[in-house]
Amino acid sequence: MIEATIGNDLPRVDGLDKLSGATRYVDDFRIPGVLHGGTIRSPAARGRITGIHFGPAVNWSEFVVVDHRDIPGPNVVALIEPDQPALVADEFHHKHEPIVLIAHRSIRKLRQALRAVRIEFDPLPAVFDPQQEVEPALIQFGTDNVFKRVDIRKGDPEGGFARADHVIEGEYTTGSQEHVYLETQGMLAYHENGRLVLKGSMQCPYYVLDALTTLFERLPDEFRVVQTPVGGGFGGKEDFPSILAIHAALLAEKAGGPVKMIYDRQEDMAVTTKRHPSRVRHRTALDAEGRLLAMEIDIVLDGGAYVTLSPVVLSRGAIHAAGPYSCDHIHIHGEARLTNSPPYGAFRGFGAPQTLFAVERHMDVIAHRIGMDPVELRRRNLLRDGQTTATGQVVRDGIDMVELMDRSLSLAEARLRREQHVVLNRTHPYLRRGLGLSTFFHGAGFTGSGEVRLASEVWIEGKPDGTVELLTAQTDMGQGTTTILAQLVADRLGLPIEAVTIADPDTSRVPNSGPTVASRTAMVVGQLVTRACDDLTGRLGGDGPLRALAVQDAIRAWHRDHPGQCLQGRARYSKPESIHWDEESYRGDAYACYSWASHVAEVEVDLRTFAVRVVDYVALQEVGKVLNPTLARGQIQGGVVQGIGWALYEEVHLQDGVMTNNQMTNYIIPASGDLPPIRVYFEEQPSKYGPGGAKGLGELPMDGPAPAIVNAVCQALGVSLDAIPLTPERLSESLESSGWGGEEMPRSERST
Repeated sequence: MIEATIGNDLPRVDGLDKLSGATRYVDDFRIPGVLHGGTIRSPAARGRITGIHFGPAVNWSEFVVVDHRDIPGPNVVALIEPDQPALVADEFHHKHEPIVLIAHRSIRKLRQALRAVRIEFDPLPAVFDPQQEVEPALIQFGTDNVFKRVDIRKGDPEGGFARADHVIEGEYTTGSQEHVYLETQGMLAYHENGRLVLKGSMQCPYYVLDALTTLFERLPDEFRVVQTPVGGGFGGKEDFPSILAIHAALLAEKAGGPVKMIYDRQEDMAVTTKRHPSRVRHRTALDAEGRLLAMEIDIVLDGGAYVTLSPVVLSRGAIHAAGPYSCDHIHIHGEARLTNSPPYGAFRGFGAPQTLFAVERHMDVIAHRIGMDPVELRRRNLLRDGQTTATGQVVRDGIDMVELMDRSLSLAEARLRREQHVVLNRTHPYLRRGLGLSTFFHGAGFTGSGEVRLASEVWIEGKPDGTVELLTAQTDMGQGTTTILAQLVADRLGLPIEAVTIADPDTSRVPNSGPTVASRTAMVVGQLVTRACDDLTGRLGGDGPLRALAVQDAIRAWHRDHPGQCLQGRARYSKPESIHWDEESYRGDAYACYSWASHVAEVEVDLRTFAVRVVDYVALQEVGKVLNPTLARGQIQGGVVQGIGWALYEEVHLQDGVMTNNQMTNYIIPASGDLPPIRVYFEEQPSKYGPGGAKGLGELPMDGPAPAIVNAVCQALGVSLDAIPLTPERLSESLESSGWGGEEMPRSERST
């Protein structure tokens, strides 16, 4: 009997090729006669084009030149709203917006030509703050520049505030964040057998296909979109590759030959999407014992110049805004608003890190204001099975969040560390240490009815030699998708892992199994994989998992009896009957289930430099059945590292709405020497919605580090801090403005 693969540390199936350098990324593909494409962009935040001047020193007859007049169909990048042009025709809405494309065989000549084009324009008034008052001349979307509103109501908040013993308010802001994937954006376009082929670094091949069919007004069969191996995505390769694919395709069509477009690091950082900056206001009512009576939460996200994915980022952020706490009376209002910055888009966590930072900071603020330990405040309010979230969803995950929190504190040796901190903070001339906690959750899969609309499909094909191939549009960006899906197939069919291959995500071969986003791969698509396996064995006359030899022999026998035919098992998503969601009222089961976590950060603050260093980190999470412990641990550690960067180091400096520190010399990310031991632990509470009990995992670890770290800094210094990134400059200014004397807590944070 083949040993079960689920829960075991099987090596990555793509590991050897990546380690040896055999893996070919998009820029490794060499095609004879390929042209290199570049983009001429808008020079200001907002304006109307009056002319385009092509410098006379360049022989433009050598170049392929494309503008909006070369677009055969509607000039839009298809996504949620058709508001973003592929190439600007008249009015541009952010700096670096694409206007003209050019291509040449020589990269050197291409760069010279890009510098020789000047865009002439009349400036128009621009919006740089999503909270500024919008005058008529500034309106560029709808009637008020609001891309999306979300309103969540539960119970009677006004009544809760009327009988409150404490009412605590706070405002919390988070900055943008660059993805810093190792591989920059890249796309290759060429013709093959009458089709236009797009190969590139992407998360969602079918998003790209939809964008191409819309812009070219052609049928899907006239394109082939193939994901090449991806050197990191984190959401940054969800929607933006559609733009780059359109540009490469337009150049290839006009040139009649292959075109490659690869961004360098500076262009990539300047023009691509980033995490949405946020401002979240809390007003909270509590009784005399510190139990939550009512919550009012107001969210504003900076969406940038176009809608892109802001509505769904806001949606997830709003649903998570009340945190993993039980409260009967809640009002959450959220808005994503236009500014004349490059559009903000998907980033790991998808809105939840912003709102969970706010609620977890606010819980510590509440505790200090009412004179209660932050741990005890959480103990009295954390959700338990049978209680309801902000949308009225009944929690049935079997989770005990109080137990999870207590275990994380025990693993962090919190009592001992705090005793040591008291001594150090009283005696050391310039070092201060503190311990911070965050308790949080993250919904797995698309929000609400999103999975129903996707109607994802998975196929598994039995080959004549007895092996099987899984066909799915799910992509591997380094997170281990290929390995996990192979394990699921091998486990379900009882096959050795070597008998399972995963098809390249190629829209000409694989079905649309939805995008690789939203912590949905292992749980949602993984469940489809097991159902497709069962469908395959059913076609072979089996019933559920069979022995390896029986499956392989049965596949070979089927092909002997059906020469030249295709043997496939298939599965399509169907909504579990127990899940109910009302899109209009935002009521019901926002997600099939949640993953839960409690993180503890220990920090050290150097009062000479105001630098904060995380010296220890405990990450405890409940993610259902852990399919591959090593890969899961790596995902948690990677998410924590990104969270540390967002909390302390990564500051996007904006001028005229665009990033000015768009190079790795002055956009600071944590290096290995800046990181603590990241101690990862799991609880397993299997879910009926995922294969083997698995739940979503990849986005969860992004939600907890920032509030845990800032809570720890506040505990170390006795101050209240409400904004990230907490750079040395920001910490210094905050301490100075608060009148901090180094010994006592400012009046605003003393217990009442």
